[in-house]
Amino acid sequence: MSPKELVKNFYESDLANCGVESVEKYFHKDCTLNWNSSKGFTTLNYEEIKRLIIDINKSYDSVRMQISHLLEDGDFVTSRYTLYTSPIEDVEAEEALAHFITIWEVKDGKLFRGFEVSQLADDSVKSRDSFKEIKV
Repeated sequence: MSPKELVKNFYESDLANCGVESVEKYFHKDCTLNWNSSKGFTTLNYEEIKRLIIDINKSYDSVRMQISHLLEDGDFVTSRYTLYTSPIEDVEAEEALAHFITIWEVKDGKLFRGFEVSQLADDSVKSRDSFKEIKV
């Protein structure tokens, strides 16, 4: 599987329902995710990513990532996507939670090192239209 296919498969998995198995399947044991968000900078390792996925499982009925861009350069894949969630309290109410751009380095067929920037979703028409799904 190419690095681009790996990243695409990860983003198309249902994180709210596949749980820690998705971490074991997609993430390298020595992985790190360097994440700049509206809450500041954080670095997550394998176990911390696993805990984040467990928290997602507890909070959401479904999680969907709609990819707008997916570019591959050797072992590096850059993705731009919107994260959509449906809370457990109202499974019919899917809403855009945040927008992300991530550069992944793939090693040994797994996500090894990520550099991610996210911001809360902007519900304006201009913003929404800029994230429309394109062929990846």
